[in-house]
Formats: sequence, C-alpha cells, structure tokens
Amino acid sequence: MDLFEKCWNWTEAKELIESGFYPYFMPLDETEGTEVTIGDKRLVMIGSNNYLGLTTHPKVRNAAIEATREFGTSCTGSRFLNGTLAWHLELEKRLAEYMEKEAALVFSTGYQTNLGTISSILGRSDYVITDKDDHASIVDGCRLSFGTMKRFRHNDMRDLGRVLASIPPDAGKLVVVDGVFSMGGDIAHLPEIVPLCKEYGARLMVDDAHAIGVLGGGKGTAVHLGVNDDVDLVMGTFSKSFASLGGFIAGSEPVIHYIQHHARSLIFSASMPPGNVAAVSAALDVMIEEPERIERVNQIGEYMRHEFRKLGFNTGPSQTPIIPVIIGDQNATFLTWRLLFEEGVYTNPVIPPAVPTNLSLLRTSYMATHTDDQMAFVLEKFEKVGKMLDLI
Repeated sequence: MDLFEKCWNWTEAKELIESGFYPYFMPLDETEGTEVTIGDKRLVMIGSNNYLGLTTHPKVRNAAIEATREFGTSCTGSRFLNGTLAWHLELEKRLAEYMEKEAALVFSTGYQTNLGTISSILGRSDYVITDKDDHASIVDGCRLSFGTMKRFRHNDMRDLGRVLASIPPDAGKLVVVDGVFSMGGDIAHLPEIVPLCKEYGARLMVDDAHAIGVLGGGKGTAVHLGVNDDVDLVMGTFSKSFASLGGFIAGSEPVIHYIQHHARSLIFSASMPPGNVAAVSAALDVMIEEPERIERVNQIGEYMRHEFRKLGFNTGPSQTPIIPVIIGDQNATFLTWRLLFEEGVYTNPVIPPAVPTNLSLLRTSYMATHTDDQMAFVLEKFEKVGKMLDLI
C-alpha cells in the first residue's frame, strides 16, 4: 500500500467543508480580544484563552514593539548556543519569584515545555502517571520518554492510589496532572494527590497553562489550593494569560538546571523572539499591578456558569472561566456551533478524541475584558439556539 493512501482516502474534513459545518482553521480578519471579524461578520469571542484580555493592553503591545525595534524579530539560534538574551534570564528570574519556586526555564512554546521536561527527567526504569484528561502535550512528552506511562481515571483519587500501588516501590515515579483541565474547566484534586505522592514516593508536576493568571491570585492551582510547597514542578504557557507565545517550567534549582541541559525541545529549537519575551514581562507587570483583572474573569466565569445552568444547559464539572456546554451528539454539536456562529457568537466545537465518546461539547471561555452587554448577548443567543434545537 502506498504510504499516502490514507491521506487520499480521508474525507471527513472535506465532507464538513462541503456541508458548511466545518469550524476549524477559520481566518480572523480583525480581532480586538472580546470581538472578532470573519469576513463581513462581527462576533463576540467566547472561544479564546486570552483570560486577562492582555493581547490588546497598551503596555504589553508597546513592550513587544519596542523589543522588536531594539533586538529584531528573532534570536536565530537555540538557548543552548547563541539564542539566549539577558532578557530570557531576567524573565526566568521574575517567573521563579512570582511562582514562589527556586528557578524557572523558558521554552519557545508551552507544548515544547511539556515535551522537554517530561522526556528529559524520565529514564528507562521510571514511571509517569497521568490523568486521563491531561493535555496532549503531556501524553506526547510521556511517549517521547524512555519511561513507562500509566493513566488513572479523571480526578479519581482511589484509581490514582491503585496505579501508584501497582508500581515497584523503588522505581522513580512522576505524577503529572493539569491544574485546570482545558476542556472541562475543573480543577485537579491537589490536596488529595499530594499525600498519595508522598505515600508512594512520587514527584508531582502540575501543568498550569489554564490556571496561571486565573487562580491563586494569578499564581496558579497549587497556590489556590494551598499546596504550592508540595508541588515539585509547575508548568505554564505564555499563549493564554500572558498574551504571548512560549512556556516555562518552575521548580527546584538542581532539577531546572538538569532539564536545561537535557531537554531536546529546548536545546534543538530556536529561542523565544525578543518581542515575545518583552510581552510576557509586561503582562506579568499588569497581572501584579491590576489584580482586579483576575477577580473580574473569575466573576464572569461564575456568572456565566450559573446562567447557563439556569437555562438548562449541562456545563459539566466546570469551576473556572472555562465552561463547556455539553451537547453529546457530534452532529448536533456542529449544528449548534453553526447556528450560534450565524447569531454572532464564536465558540469552539470539541469532539472525540479530544473528549470522551458521547461528550461532544462547545468549549466556551471568558476574558476579564468581556462586558456585561456582551455576556447578555451571548446568553440570549444560547437560549434562542438551545430552544430551537430542543437542547434546553
């Protein structure tokens, strides 16, 4: 069989495109954060991870522009060789202080952060234990490692205990969980995970991509739940609350130093461009100087979750500004997405394998810069489409 035969025979996306229900790779002609323009249509954006609304903040924008003027558009090299700026080191120092850890290391993307961190610290005799709802980058980091991967049922502490008990006591063990799960919007049970890790001699890593800037006064899930000192590694991304591109890992200095010299996704990738580094640093300033943004995005999340449930929608286990609207059937999910799009609301349809079978949903997420009028508009359109399709 020709290697490309699978490509020629794959028609799912083309069928959706032809039917008018293809929701992916849509080009945005204009974006102001809370609203976007696609063609001649203006929509309220509730499908973005721009939680604090900082992509359009003047301080963040200007920092990126000035850094590009001063240093150009790229470092044209890896951190390992010629791609480290003094700004990278300063940002790492600031992030470590903010996250209340000894050290931090900046990668070019959040995805690369998980790939490099997990694959570099797991050896052939080691085990990594992940939540079944963990992000794809965690799964891929485990696959790239030489360790053995085991999984436990989502947020099921009894099952986590069972998996840990099945591993040889003298083996190296790393438990990796999302702090906030990107589809369900629920929070990892860190106060229960920590004692299990201690009981079985496992280290704990938390992917806080969707929690930094949102929970714990902006410092993430472990601070929010009061267990920061018991979490060994915290990962974060810059493509969400930090309004840029990149990622970082924070933890004890010897561990970060080791990752710095063994993570292939760091050593063999070009470093973060100056403009991105400057944007992150400016965003961190705003997070510290304007804590009301963090309060606002959580208030909006609580309000929208309450209103969706009052209308009769199933929002699953959400506890954060990520609020899934669970439809169930895949075709119904695409239809709901399309009707909302026509009504001026931008959502993200999510289908298996990104979510379990029969749990297709519309992922909605909110920004501190959303207005009350925009929220009222979204709820009005959801109610209209929900009644039209007998969803509520």
